[in-house]
Amino acid sequence: MTNRFKLDGVADGSLVAVAMSGGVDSSVTAALMVEAGYQVIGITLQLYDHGQMIDKKGACCAGQDIYDARTVADKLGFPHYVLDYESVFKQSVMDDFADSYLNGETPIPCVRCNQKVKFKDLLTTAQDLGAQALITGHYVQRLPGAQRSELHRAVDPTRDQSYFLFTTTQDQLDYLRFPLGGLPKTETRQHAHRFGLKVADKPDSQDICFVPNGNYAAVVERLRPGALDAGEIVHMDGRVLGHHQGIINYTVGQRKGLGISAAEPLYVIQIEPTLKQVIIGPKEALAKHQILVREVNWLEAAERFQTPQSLIVKIRSTHPGIAATVQNLSNNEALVEFAVPEYGVSAGQACVFYEGTRVLGGGWISRSNQKG
Repeated sequence: MTNRFKLDGVADGSLVAVAMSGGVDSSVTAALMVEAGYQVIGITLQLYDHGQMIDKKGACCAGQDIYDARTVADKLGFPHYVLDYESVFKQSVMDDFADSYLNGETPIPCVRCNQKVKFKDLLTTAQDLGAQALITGHYVQRLPGAQRSELHRAVDPTRDQSYFLFTTTQDQLDYLRFPLGGLPKTETRQHAHRFGLKVADKPDSQDICFVPNGNYAAVVERLRPGALDAGEIVHMDGRVLGHHQGIINYTVGQRKGLGISAAEPLYVIQIEPTLKQVIIGPKEALAKHQILVREVNWLEAAERFQTPQSLIVKIRSTHPGIAATVQNLSNNEALVEFAVPEYGVSAGQACVFYEGTRVLGGGWISRSNQKG
């Protein structure tokens, strides 16, 4: 009987590298590769001082997770390597996270981690070790296309991680494999029990890995002293309605926890980092008809987008997706025009372009040239 987890384009018995975070998804991925007959090597990245993080719950790549990954590798009988990427992670992910908040943006560090660390340095390491593919436990599908591989949503919409992988380049996609993309999470858990893995009932990571208690403001303050400097809360009409203890505590679209009282519902409309001001106003002021997207990564020929193309776009990970046109501009930028006004568009988040289940590209929502 053909094993359903045989890898497209990878010969039977080939050497493959599995990215192991210590969680149930990557552990099951490794076990499925062993069962499918591949030679497996496991690679785990130490992203920060695991001595400090070992007792934290709900984080990935912490000390306990490294131990769990090694335990799985030992049980399944394949070599496991731990690579120290603490300095790279701090520079490429943590510093970017802090600076983004200071610039009045709402960052997505998991995307930066995939872009700058996991699918860059980890992938290069896998190639240097002679692996024919890098395998991860992401819930996303890599499907054959007319010309090259295509990136598609996972079968299980509640687990789909395609939004977080929009920065994956075509060359990276050709080398990557995602065996869990066609499974519901319940089946992954069943496989974990079938393989007798101790992580079978381990909870999923809920927090940003280096913010395991959810207090991101404290992390930003530690990385960038002065991040919690006080400033004014200003109505769009110029009235000062109150004061805040740091712009990093606010995000565009926020309504609750503003620390002011008003007769009408007010929302965060804009953050002005240079003035340390939080600008608030009525909901209608949040409406955006079009946005500028920067650092666009295309997984389709960019020439197709010289004229506006009708697609579905997601402007945050929990966003259901809306109809819009996408046009390629110069300097790796794109203009996105919504079919209907969109509210709560936040700079620093990603805008990802979909055609059906396929990811055609995406980029970062810019603070500049966001037109109403």
